[in-house]
Amino acid sequence: MDLQQWLKSNTYHHSQFWDLRKMIAEKERRNLKLSLCIPTLNEGKTIGKEIVLFKSELMIRYPLLDEIAVIDSGSSDNTREVASAFGADVHLSSAILPELGEKKGKGENLWKALHQLKGDIIVYVDADIKNIRPHFISGLLGPLIYRPEVMYVKAFYDRPLVSPQGIRPSGGGRVTEILVRPLFSMFFPELTGLIQPLAGEYAARREVLERLPFPIGYGVETSHIIDVYKTWGLDAFAQTDMDQRVHRNQPTRDLGRMAFAILRTFFYRLHSMGMIRDLPDLNAVFRQFQCNAGVYEPVEWEWREEERPPMLEVPAYRALRGLPPPGAS
Repeated sequence: MDLQQWLKSNTYHHSQFWDLRKMIAEKERRNLKLSLCIPTLNEGKTIGKEIVLFKSELMIRYPLLDEIAVIDSGSSDNTREVASAFGADVHLSSAILPELGEKKGKGENLWKALHQLKGDIIVYVDADIKNIRPHFISGLLGPLIYRPEVMYVKAFYDRPLVSPQGIRPSGGGRVTEILVRPLFSMFFPELTGLIQPLAGEYAARREVLERLPFPIGYGVETSHIIDVYKTWGLDAFAQTDMDQRVHRNQPTRDLGRMAFAILRTFFYRLHSMGMIRDLPDLNAVFRQFQCNAGVYEPVEWEWREEERPPMLEVPAYRALRGLPPPGAS
C-alpha cells in the first residue's frame, strides 16, 4: 500500500465511531479487554474531569472500557487523591516493578502501565486536555476493534495555542512541524502521512507494545513509531481526527529540551538500524540562555538516553502473564 492509499484507507474521523453499542458488540465478539492509561505529574486541576467523563460515559453508560488507571510520577499536588476519589485505579510509578529501580519520565509511566494494566488494547491519554470528550477514546479504539490488522492508532487534531488574549485558531504541534516532520521526510518518507506523530493520545495492541523498548523521556513516541514501522510496516498504523484539542502549552524553552531529547533518540535509532554508521558519542548537554536584568546567562540541561527493555524481556512480567521465563524452551 502506498502512502496515498494508506491516507485514504487508514485515516478516520472520530464521528465514524459514534455507535458505541456496535463497538461494544464487536469488542465482545472478539473477546477484547480495553484499558485506559492516564500518565500524570501534578495534574490535580484536570484529572478529575477526565476520569468522571470517561467512567460515566465509557464504563457505566456504555461499557467500552474495562479499566481506567492513573500511573503517577510522584505528584506533589493532590493528583492521586483526586483520581482515586473519582474512581480510577491509581498507581505510583515507583511502586511498579520496584526491583528495577525508579526512573523519571513520561515514557517510564507508559512502560510500567503495560505491566500494571490488563487490557489487550491500551489507550494512552494525557491528563491536561481541557476540552476532553469521549470520542478521544472511541476514535482511537475504533480502528483496532474493527480491523485486526491495525496495530497502532494515533490521534490528530487542530491544536490551538492558548494565550492570555484567548485561543488562537491555529498553531500547536510545534516540535512536530519544525523537527520530526523534516526528519521523517528525509529518512522515513512514508511516516510523513502521520499528521501528528507526537500526539499524546494513541492506542495500541498489547502484543505490539510488549515488544517495544521504551525510552523513559520525550523520545518515546518517536521511537515507537520508527520501531512499529520497522517491524510491521505502514499498514499497521491508523490515525483519527479528533477535531480540536485544547491543553496547556509548553514554553519554547521546554520545547527545545524536548527536541534535543528526540534528536538523540532519533539518531541512535538510525544507527541501530544501520542507516548511519560511525555515529560519534553525542553530546548530552543542551545549552540555552535566559536574560536576567539585561544579562544573558547560560542554562544547561543534561539528558542521556535511557530505555526500558521490551516488557517481554522482564521476568516479572512474563510470570504475571503466565509465560515461561526468558530463554526457556
